[in-house]
Amino acid sequence: MQNGLSSSVRKVQDALKAHGLTCQVVEMQETTRSAMDAAQAIGCQVEQIVKSLVFKAKQSNRPILVLVGGANRVNVKKLGKLLSEPIKMADVDFVREKTGFAIGGVPPVGHSHPLEAFIDEDLLKYEEIWAAAGTSNTMFKLSPDDLKKITGGQIISVK
Repeated sequence: MQNGLSSSVRKVQDALKAHGLTCQVVEMQETTRSAMDAAQAIGCQVEQIVKSLVFKAKQSNRPILVLVGGANRVNVKKLGKLLSEPIKMADVDFVREKTGFAIGGVPPVGHSHPLEAFIDEDLLKYEEIWAAAGTSNTMFKLSPDDLKKITGGQIISVK
């Protein structure tokens, strides 16, 4: 797989190496675009899937990365209060511009621009979690501590 990596997956692999991680990107035959698809393809619980969701702050237009357990939904009002400004889900173009990746394959690292990151506290319950690796059918395994290390994310309750 290493020789056939897409440029998006290579960006993720390089970012992981830059953070000192040796996570191996796994390419699936099936799509891993949704958390449920990813959990089925990997054979883990949907709660172990890291959804990389990009929001847009309504006043400052800054991108906000929220790394959420696969079964959880983000309480947008709660997060907006934490940020002291309302937020909304980012559109496809904003996500691509700020991360360099398409929705469905956005990883927690390797973005075009630095993103302020928040990590769902529910992800800390698991020894291993899985995140997208740049495409809608690639994933990599890591620990919650590694996720915090590579994103600098603040642990919060997203629900």
